[in-house]
Amino acid sequence: MKNKISQRMNLLHTESAFQILARANELEAEGKNIIHLEIGQPDFKTPKNIIDASYTAMNEGKTGYGPTPGIIPLREAIAEYSESYKKVKTNIDEIVVTPGGKPIMFFSMLALIEEGDEVIFPDPGFPIYESVINFAGGKAVSMPLLEKNNFRLDITELKKSINDKTKMIIINNPGNPTGGMFNREDILSIAELVRDRGIYILSDEIYDRIIFGEQPLSIASLPGMKDWTIILDGFSKTYAMTGWRLGYGIMNSDLASHISMLMVNSASCSATMTQWAAIEALKGSQNAVEEMCAAFRERRNYLVNALNDMNGISCAMPEGAFYVFPNISSFGLSSKEFANRLLEEAGVAAAWGTAFGKFGEGFIRFSYANSLENIKIAIDRLDAFCKKL
Repeated sequence: MKNKISQRMNLLHTESAFQILARANELEAEGKNIIHLEIGQPDFKTPKNIIDASYTAMNEGKTGYGPTPGIIPLREAIAEYSESYKKVKTNIDEIVVTPGGKPIMFFSMLALIEEGDEVIFPDPGFPIYESVINFAGGKAVSMPLLEKNNFRLDITELKKSINDKTKMIIINNPGNPTGGMFNREDILSIAELVRDRGIYILSDEIYDRIIFGEQPLSIASLPGMKDWTIILDGFSKTYAMTGWRLGYGIMNSDLASHISMLMVNSASCSATMTQWAAIEALKGSQNAVEEMCAAFRERRNYLVNALNDMNGISCAMPEGAFYVFPNISSFGLSSKEFANRLLEEAGVAAAWGTAFGKFGEGFIRFSYANSLENIKIAIDRLDAFCKKL
């Protein structure tokens, strides 16, 4: 029987990193050794104090339904964290806790985007942005992030893309897949472009604790921007809690009520015991976060230097997250063909650049959320692979 699937389902696309992971797992099942540099998942364990907090919550019977926007103690902790780290003053009525960060972008699009509204998204960027824009009926407009600009935006080009149909601009700082960052001047320039124009900013700040230099500026902290900004954040990357599925959004209270309505009609609420664990994540020791970032810095430095020492490859130094985006265009292969052959012939799993947008052609993405030992093996295999090409 052939199912009569709705046409709108054709507008959704998957994450290629999971496709690559599936193929890598198949090769491993056949006995081949694979170095996994395709998935954006910290290779560290969730800190013990966070696990213990969840365990305690479960033993205390905190396993039932909770309020749809999140338990009050967690929303209070998020508000305190937002003010101290992001310099954004908020309250529990402006915070919605969701099972992961993706629901914030999905629900925000569904709540705000009308048919034909334009949404500007980073390219290369997280592939789900464009997928959800299309699903919500919007028109996806690329914001090119080019290697020559160290993967920062070109404010002049952004200005040209804004018109009366522009409803939202998405920024991801630091960014996936490039690890590039918008500096303070970039954020100030974006605010000047959109202030008083009725344009929302979806500010994806999921990597803003994994940084190697100056702390990123949250656009919501600027005058006149808070009510027009939706902050997307969560616990997966900073606290190695990818499988716990817990994120949150900070937005004006009216929009928050609509996001909560979408939550109650879909997921009901986020898991209660994970929310109690998240309170410990925000309020407890941050030593594990600092240790993780130090390890990422060491891996980043080795990987970028090793890539730049190879003939035919150049790689910008990322300022945050845990990705590098090397340029492999000199080999004359498409980014997808290069990544596929690297996996099949050399046993190194990487994401192809065009999985993140058309401006990702000529690049591949490595995640250095793997041990330094494995990264060194991957570099040796990559070097041998490139020499054969």
